[in-house]
Amino acid sequence: MSHAVGAKSRKYNVGLIQMKMGADPAANTEAAIKHIREAARLGANVICLPELFRAQYFCQREDTHLFDLAEPIPGPTTAAIGEVARETRTVVIASLFERRAAGLYHNTAVTFHTDGSIAGVYRKMHIPDDPLYYEKYYFTPGDRGFQAVDTAAGRIGTLVCWDQWYPEGARLTALQGAETLFYPTAIGWHPAEKAEFGHAQYEAWQTIQRAHAIANGVYVAGVNRVGHEQGDVLGNRAEGAGLEFWGGSFLADPFGRIVAKASHDSEEVLMAEIDPALIEETRRNWPFLRDRRIDAYGGVTQRFLDPAPELSEWK
Repeated sequence: MSHAVGAKSRKYNVGLIQMKMGADPAANTEAAIKHIREAARLGANVICLPELFRAQYFCQREDTHLFDLAEPIPGPTTAAIGEVARETRTVVIASLFERRAAGLYHNTAVTFHTDGSIAGVYRKMHIPDDPLYYEKYYFTPGDRGFQAVDTAAGRIGTLVCWDQWYPEGARLTALQGAETLFYPTAIGWHPAEKAEFGHAQYEAWQTIQRAHAIANGVYVAGVNRVGHEQGDVLGNRAEGAGLEFWGGSFLADPFGRIVAKASHDSEEVLMAEIDPALIEETRRNWPFLRDRRIDAYGGVTQRFLDPAPELSEWK
């Protein structure tokens, strides 16, 4: 009995790295490694980098030369991040532009064990295609499904950016036992829209993820980049006003409360605590998983449902 209580009472710290990206991928990688070391120094056990941290957000335009940013997994960046994970004895989540084969690329999050080995590879499932977010040009939708992996700290799940708007992904990851869902992210304001819609956009982004935390009784971490970018890669910029990435990285607990939140305009290592005992307590009082009607959810796998028959047609 004491063993069970101890397992539920174990706590660990997460370090969410909110960072700016410059034009040089090598310099961005070095900056990320420094941030990982800083998070470890502050006591983080699990550390998460923002989406596609090696470069400014290049999906602001369609350019075949930018496929050169991609690399295999395992590859040079997984070797570098794996080494700092081993050095710091931390679990690290790193989002990469994966070259799977010629002409086949993914937006991929890699989770590293504390010995530097790869614990999990998740390929972004939902791929957006919006003005200045032309991801369908670069990324093939993921084909490895939603996943949770065991780490030295606990069982965690990783999804990526656009995935955070979909309750199905959060649910399927939580059903595999993930205690915390991490969402490496690159999301920002179109400068012309910020004054009118900026606050509402950020609030919607945070609210949907807090809802995932509540509905599944888990912690949720949104880890965003910060700064104004025009997709500058070694001096090759996108045209136009660019994007202002809104930062605001945060951790929500299983009750949906914001445990920690970063600023909207500065680099930060955001530290927060995960307490699995709170998951147990919250789910006992709000037993949403117990009361799910799994016999009635078949329609969720369809794109859209036709209207139900009129009452007069019922027999």
